[in-house]
Amino acid sequence: MKILLLANSSFKLINFRGTLIRELVAQGHDLIAVAPRDDYTQDFEQMGVRFVDLKMSATGTSVPAELALLARVFRIVRQHRPDAILGYTIKPNIYGALSARMLGIPFLPNVTGLGSVFDKDTLLSRVVKFLYRTAFRRCPRVFLQNPEDLATFVDNKLIAREQACLLPGSGVDLQRFPATPLPGTGKNRCFTLVARMLREKGIIEFVEAARAIAPEFPEARFVLLGPYGGGKAGGLDEAEINALTKDGIVEYHPSVKDVRPVVASADCVVLPSFYREGTPRSLLEAAAMGRPIITTTQPGCKDVVDHGSSGFLCAPKSVESLADAMRNFLELGDVEMNGMGARSREIAETVFDEKIVIASYNDALQSAASAR
Repeated sequence: MKILLLANSSFKLINFRGTLIRELVAQGHDLIAVAPRDDYTQDFEQMGVRFVDLKMSATGTSVPAELALLARVFRIVRQHRPDAILGYTIKPNIYGALSARMLGIPFLPNVTGLGSVFDKDTLLSRVVKFLYRTAFRRCPRVFLQNPEDLATFVDNKLIAREQACLLPGSGVDLQRFPATPLPGTGKNRCFTLVARMLREKGIIEFVEAARAIAPEFPEARFVLLGPYGGGKAGGLDEAEINALTKDGIVEYHPSVKDVRPVVASADCVVLPSFYREGTPRSLLEAAAMGRPIITTTQPGCKDVVDHGSSGFLCAPKSVESLADAMRNFLELGDVEMNGMGARSREIAETVFDEKIVIASYNDALQSAASAR
């Protein structure tokens, strides 16, 4: 089949869908990636995937610009006439599905989280829901990454129940992310938060919680890793991150192309997100590498943790709750910490193996091919 991949960044396709892409290429499918050009675009050629540059703003709301983007997506889909389209992220999903519907092409969207647009009943949220409902009406299958998102889409009649397919997030490559021993001993432990520097990822709460417990546990380390969030709503720029870390309690490191050494150097991975995640990839990678996890009770986040067994859950936006969870972890013994890491790996193996995601896509593509 000729399969078109549509997303709002090359980075996300390469990092979150890389194994799926390689598997589809190995099966003999002809793949075309359509996304904005970035530092990861060059990797498509090595994977045997053609690339089409899609100029777009992931966060813009200008009506003329959005209509122009819809027209641009339609022209690309009409030009290549794929047998099926795999979509990711809000705008590519909506505009890709509308284009595919007009051209009679099966579109398989993956809803990678609801973001903040569903939190309140605003004009924007009503428009987005209308667009989802209209765009996804003819999609043979709609992938969602956690039970709450699936229920939201079905209960709001954005899709029919028979369209919905629950995936274990984006899955994780268990061979590429092997379990490694926790590096610390005693109270000499490292808490690491891997994310783009956005307020809704709980960056401020992490820093404040670190400040709260650092006097009790002077051997503990606290690390932020990820690109600055400047240019996005709620983004923290370089000056803001410098201000948060100037007291030396929390370290900041920019993004890296290979996150595995960073995860391996952590004793506990923390994500105090209050954003409507799908299922955070950083937590799946942490679980695969056998890391205890502290995250919030938000949909998607909580699904990766067996509270008290593989990590701890805390309340969103609560510095006190997060600090208590980090304190609880540091008060464990080495054997208990290592047991948490082993339980995380077990969850990754049984629930979040990327092979489950690949099998779901293969089944959906075969059904789409048969229907055509």
